[in-house]
Amino acid sequence: MVDTPPGETLREIAARYDRAETTVRNQWSTHPEWPSPVGKRGRAYVYDPAAVDAAVTAHFVRPAVELEPHRLYSAAEIEAATGISAGTIRAERSKGRWPAPDDKRGAANVWLGSTVTEALEGRQAYRRHG
Repeated sequence: MVDTPPGETLREIAARYDRAETTVRNQWSTHPEWPSPVGKRGRAYVYDPAAVDAAVTAHFVRPAVELEPHRLYSAAEIEAATGISAGTIRAERSKGRWPAPDDKRGAANVWLGSTVTEALEGRQAYRRHG
């Protein structure tokens, strides 16, 4: 009987975080703070899940943002609260990945905090892992 080393492969890490394996392989695992492998399973390196969680939390997952649900936020205010630039919001809107504004402030689009929170939860970088 062959002992299976404890830990997770990059494929398993990608599945756990709901990310593409190529993202984990080409972006995450090449980061200088990515943990070293603890062994091999077949041809695949395995990594300590606790060390992976620490690296992902520190470098790849944005913290959840708390916005007032009934307050209106401009793109500039969303950027200040979340780090997502107004340009990214425009680009995401043009691709159908950001909701339409809830209202206008003069010429500026504004979104309710609840709308922004929901949009952020749909972005992979904001999802909680389990």
